[in-house]
Amino acid sequence: MAKTLFLLPGDGIGPEAMGEVRKIIAYMNEELAADFVLDEGLVGGAAYDAHGAAISEEDMAKAMQADAVLFGAVGGPKWDAVPYDVRPEAGLLRLRKDMQLFANLRPAICYPALASASSLKPELVEGLDILIVRELTGGVYFGEPKEIIDLGNGQKRGIDTQIYDTYEIERIAGVAFELARTRKNTVCSMEKRNVMKSGVLWNQVVTETHKRSYSDVKLEHMLADAGGMQLVRQPKQFDVIVTDNLFGDMLSDVAAMLTGSLGMLPSASLGAPDARTGKRKALYEPVHGSAPDIAGKGIANPIAMIASFAMCLRYSFDMVKEADSLEKAIADVLDQGIRTSDIMAEGARQVGTVEMGDTILKTFAGLQSR
Repeated sequence: MAKTLFLLPGDGIGPEAMGEVRKIIAYMNEELAADFVLDEGLVGGAAYDAHGAAISEEDMAKAMQADAVLFGAVGGPKWDAVPYDVRPEAGLLRLRKDMQLFANLRPAICYPALASASSLKPELVEGLDILIVRELTGGVYFGEPKEIIDLGNGQKRGIDTQIYDTYEIERIAGVAFELARTRKNTVCSMEKRNVMKSGVLWNQVVTETHKRSYSDVKLEHMLADAGGMQLVRQPKQFDVIVTDNLFGDMLSDVAAMLTGSLGMLPSASLGAPDARTGKRKALYEPVHGSAPDIAGKGIANPIAMIASFAMCLRYSFDMVKEADSLEKAIADVLDQGIRTSDIMAEGARQVGTVEMGDTILKTFAGLQSR
């Protein structure tokens, strides 16, 4: 049965990284009869240049119909002056909102070969495996009112509103607890209940959800600022972290740097299962941005984009064996001392985007033949 993938490479290094995933998909179609059917559209600055919007209505419709969306990166200084509602990032926010992708999964894994690349001591990060579950369609990024008011006399007031309803917290907590059951069975919920009413509600609802349906999972609570400190102090104490949209954005970037490079980390954004088919709408993207300073130079690290595709295989198509093999191929290539410039280390061999992608594909293909 055909598996439809909608590719949105975006801006900056997005198209370069997506190109390496295309090679893996082509191999899987030719050699593994994977039956992926691809379509491609524009998002971000590229879409603004072509359509005057961060994503066109046509491409939005294609994203809604696809089994999964693969997303590259958006933005860059070229579009800094465009109107706020059509800025490149608005395309990603619309995809998340319209597709109802409320659960963002951001793993922070430190491959053994990269322990020395982290800004922390190797013994603190070697073997690190954290999963941050971020609520993605609520909170301050989407709450209303959201505006800038002119107060006169040269004064203005910026307003963003943090809003969460019970059901939004219940469903993201449920995702975190379900995933914890497949890992070390521990969840840490992070909020700011000491100063934010939304944090008080978050804490209450997570606690009630745990008591009602997931009492077999160990639950801990931590203030988000303390959580950021503990991620740097003793990161391996965590397994699954569940948090809101704003804190999830920040904490996942902190966790990213523990692994050595933002260029290493994938993510999955998932919707609720369809009541009839059980399928979820899903979007997969690297955590890194568009990196316009290195775009077109052929030096970008494609690993996060490739690892995002591995998450796609796992969560959208139940191709667990293939996902495991692709993730192992990444680890094996790193063990061979092959590096892009962002993770380069003494004694390693530096390669560009294409060679890194080709080497991972060759290693993945070798694992399939065993």
